[in-house]
Amino acid sequence: MRVGIHLPHIGRKAGPEAIRRAAIQAEELGFADAWSSEHIIIPKGAAYPPSALFYDPVLTLTWAAAFTNKIGLGTSVLVLPMRHPLPLAKELATLQNLSEGRLILGAGVGWLEAEFAALGVPFRERGRRMDEGIAMMLAVWGEDPVSFPARHIPAVIEDMRMLPRPVRPIPIWIGGSSEAALARAARLDGWHGSRLSPEDAAPVVRRLREQRPEPEFTISLRFGWDGKGDGALRARLAAYGEAGVDHVLVEPAERALDDWLGAVERVARAADGV
Repeated sequence: MRVGIHLPHIGRKAGPEAIRRAAIQAEELGFADAWSSEHIIIPKGAAYPPSALFYDPVLTLTWAAAFTNKIGLGTSVLVLPMRHPLPLAKELATLQNLSEGRLILGAGVGWLEAEFAALGVPFRERGRRMDEGIAMMLAVWGEDPVSFPARHIPAVIEDMRMLPRPVRPIPIWIGGSSEAALARAARLDGWHGSRLSPEDAAPVVRRLREQRPEPEFTISLRFGWDGKGDGALRARLAAYGEAGVDHVLVEPAERALDDWLGAVERVARAADGV
């Protein structure tokens, strides 16, 4: 089982030096990949997310890529329906090429209706926009020139070109546990669930493996670790492996940078040999 670690690009610990130090540390400790999350704009006083300080996930990973050589880079998750697919496709292809093929696109439909409203994007259409946006990005990444018949996203793409194409296909892992999310994941390259226990994850893993038994299809889970009990963390990671999870993303809860970096070292020790 592969283990990834979240980068400190959210809240008071976040900043260029924090991201740089954490990316280098994650690579040196042997993590499979380093991850970023997304919120563009949130209501004042929102209970979640607890901080409005969110560095952009794609630029965060680009910054991390500049200081590393081999660690994977992932988004957990980009809210695709909030963004127009064409500039996003350009950004992701650029990051994939600058990092020499290290990117994983974790993607979800989103849940914060006020955020969609602030961006002028219809919240009730996010599922349709998600599916069409993915198809549009795959088209511009794979065809040159490209034509694409858009229905739900404003775009007229007729015999057009977008270069550079990604040096390597960008795996798309779908976040969420709804029926639509699981069906979408099964059509793509992986599932990136969140905050499920190993016991709750097991039936989802079995269902997905029935549809996608090939090892190239990745089953991933993200969970937050409160820093309590290294033995408990190791046992939880082992339980995910026993449930058939291929990849786990751990997000420490520490709010200060030095505490965060210390927690990452403890995660690396707990993951050793799992």
